[in-house]
Amino acid sequence: MRKDILLDRLNEIGESISKKDSALALLGLGSVGVELDRLDEYSDLDFFVITTDEAKQEYINDLSWLKETYPVGYAFLNTSVGYKFFFEDGIYGEFAVFGISEVPGLYQSQGRIIWQRDGFIIPNLDSSKGKKPVLKTNDIDFHIQEALTNIYVGLTRLKRGEKLSAYRFIETHAFNNLLKVLHCFEEEKSGFFDEYNIERRFEQHYPQFSNNLSNMLMGYANIEETAKNIYLYIAKHYHIQPFLKKIINSLLEI
Repeated sequence: MRKDILLDRLNEIGESISKKDSALALLGLGSVGVELDRLDEYSDLDFFVITTDEAKQEYINDLSWLKETYPVGYAFLNTSVGYKFFFEDGIYGEFAVFGISEVPGLYQSQGRIIWQRDGFIIPNLDSSKGKKPVLKTNDIDFHIQEALTNIYVGLTRLKRGEKLSAYRFIETHAFNNLLKVLHCFEEEKSGFFDEYNIERRFEQHYPQFSNNLSNMLMGYANIEETAKNIYLYIAKHYHIQPFLKKIINSLLEI
């Protein structure tokens, strides 16, 4: 069962990092944290790795500790401290790495300690606290990868029956990430521009893309079709990493 695979994989990650002296703890979050009762076939891996301050960047730059547990088919640095990724067997996950001095300010819900180095106590490691770290960038690759992973998560939520969450991931998050880099795909027409709100006079600025709006904003009753249309637009204009493309194509049955 997928539940067993997820929990075993998380334990294997703990075993992998335990081999490195600079690793201090592994914290499971969400459905692999304290909310194990909601684990199902569409769940994924969410976790924090805690290291010595000096070693933190090493774990971000070199994912050999993750790949040791199972081959990785896709990995995207979506914040300054962590990744969204797929193992080659289709297991999806998100993680972040923090140095020991950052623990008091971590943004997290209550977590579950998967592994902790013997004799090393980290006060309040599994408690809710802090602010979410965000990588602030206008880089096209960042926003397109965000949009694609938003589509993936939205589709899995839809298959689980979480239609409202799926709707938000696809029509809000994925669509908004696409809008942020739309100027890379279509030249913006001149006119009064509201620097705080791209939606103002949008049809004047992007007349070609505006023809797609009715197909990308189809509402709560047409979530999968909306996802497909946003995804196909991205695929037409941007090279999608083959493994991620295969995963999303499978969910959309295309």
